Amino acid sequence: MNYLRLSMAVAAASMALIGCSTTTGNAKSEPTYEDAASSKFMNVNREAINRLVAGVDLTKLAGTPVLVATVVNVNDLRRAAPLGRTLSEQYASYMVASGFNVKELKLRGDVFVREETGEMMLSREVKDIARAHSAGLVVVGTYSTAAQFTYISLKLVRTDTGQILRGHDYALPNDADVSRLLQAPR
Repeated sequence: MNYLRLSMAVAAASMALIGCSTTTGNAKSEPTYEDAASSKFMNVNREAINRLVAGVDLTKLAGTPVLVATVVNVNDLRRAAPLGRTLSEQYASYMVASGFNVKELKLRGDVFVREETGEMMLSREVKDIARAHSAGLVVVGTYSTAAQFTYISLKLVRTDTGQILRGHDYALPNDADVSRLLQAPR
């Protein structure tokens, strides 16, 4: 009789363990600090800035201030989702780390496209802000969301002439993080 009870207890415990292992196997693990430190999102944005400023001679800039405008939606240049603001913040940080004299400004909607030509222009407001801070360069950018990717276009522009000195285009996958950042705040 004791053997029967022991066998039933072992069988019940085995079934419970099998249930636990099945449940645990399907559960998502939480992200770790190690995952955050090796974020592909941050790495690809850092690489984009590195490519944008590759070859820029910092000695010729002599500490000239640089502005980083908010990256805006190419279909509505007066709006930026959290993605655009996050990208701009990261770009500014990466440029500072590269030795640029970046001024902290929270610019929104300061870039527009002339609709009849599609030409990227700096608005008068950006030129005025740049003049007030003696900024010689500004980083401007747009993003465009498609089915699988969000396409980013960056330009390094002279504030006095509007001349594009450098450009770089890249794409982000529309994974869970990018999709969340594309949503308007509630």
